[in-house]
Amino acid sequence: MDTIAQATTEALLAHGNGLLRLEPCWVARDFLPPGRRLGLPEDAYDLGERGAVCERWLGSTTRADNRVGPADEGLSHIRTDSGGPVLLRDLLRAAPGALMGSAYAAAHPGGLGRLAKIFDYGDRLPYHIHPPQEYASLVGRKSKDEAYYFPPGADMGRHPESFFGVHPWLAEGKRSDVLLPYLVDWDSDLILRHARGELLVPDEGFHIPSGVLHAPGTALTVELQEDSDVLSMFQALNGGRIISKELLFKDVRDEDRERHAERFPLNFVDWDLNGDPWFYENRHLEPLPVERTDQVERTDQVERTDQQGDGQEFWIFYNSTKFSGKKLVVPPGGRFTGVEKGVHTVLVWSGHGSYGGHPVAGGDPLLDELFVSHDAAVAPLAVENTGAQDLIALKFFGPDINPDAPMKAPGGSSRGA
Repeated sequence: MDTIAQATTEALLAHGNGLLRLEPCWVARDFLPPGRRLGLPEDAYDLGERGAVCERWLGSTTRADNRVGPADEGLSHIRTDSGGPVLLRDLLRAAPGALMGSAYAAAHPGGLGRLAKIFDYGDRLPYHIHPPQEYASLVGRKSKDEAYYFPPGADMGRHPESFFGVHPWLAEGKRSDVLLPYLVDWDSDLILRHARGELLVPDEGFHIPSGVLHAPGTALTVELQEDSDVLSMFQALNGGRIISKELLFKDVRDEDRERHAERFPLNFVDWDLNGDPWFYENRHLEPLPVERTDQVERTDQVERTDQQGDGQEFWIFYNSTKFSGKKLVVPPGGRFTGVEKGVHTVLVWSGHGSYGGHPVAGGDPLLDELFVSHDAAVAPLAVENTGAQDLIALKFFGPDINPDAPMKAPGGSSRGA
């Protein structure tokens, strides 16, 4: 164990009362234009050969798997008084128990297990798929289940609709022969005619498991996913240009590509999920209130009166054991004291105030992102709104932290929470 890094971790946690201030982490992509809604100066989006800043990653220990870019692209840095670069990933490796809690760290040796981000594209993302674990393992990667939330008040872009899955008749016969010609010819976007479109509605979202084809629309989107960057692109023409066909084979072994060519990525398709006639009902997410008693039961150290406050929490990421997330809304002048079950990251979306004693301001990348260690999370943590509008904070949790998060029942109804 790196004793210097462990000492640094303990000192930073003591200084921040168990919370760490995170620097904004910008990620470039080179296959689509940016939406330019991340609050950067206009001349800061375009990065030449790297493409343009299209995403901001939150509390990330996952490196962006880009063709070109700096070695730490996608990795979150912690702000320190010394100003020197300190990676959250390095601290987690040096002192996982201090940040994640000893029991949780022992049960999850791979780390936080989730990645939160904001993605901001000027055109719809191309129709693509994330390999299920069976195939991600072939290239030494993790699968990439993911979920989306569309914050109210944000620009929805030119195409506020997403394509998901395939038409049921294709799935019933596992008709990969229908999709194969589009992958071979690699010259159009006509593969989308076999998918189903869904309107993107503010304050709602979707849960998309690995193995599901999808083409997310242009709404400014908060995403929570497994900590992975695997994909296979199935759509050639997007945003007026042909995407590199290498992205079809991005996470395919050379020997599989040589032997099976364009047929191999079709193995990634989970036909049952893609053709589910109840896809919308089973995958659509809307905010669900978190019961206050749910917070009280989280620790025997907290009295019921400590959980009363002026705010309200909602589940916004659920339907999965791999990650979960909440939205906290505190009205102007209000104070909310909450207790969570474990380590998480916070993004203050709007409003001004304090979070666990740290000043926060939505819309200011230097004051809107915090990492909450396990010990700070399971103790009462106060959030105060000192501004004139609602303080809205989004919380991102990794696997197994919130087993009480809602799960979709057959037919689309929800249980839990």
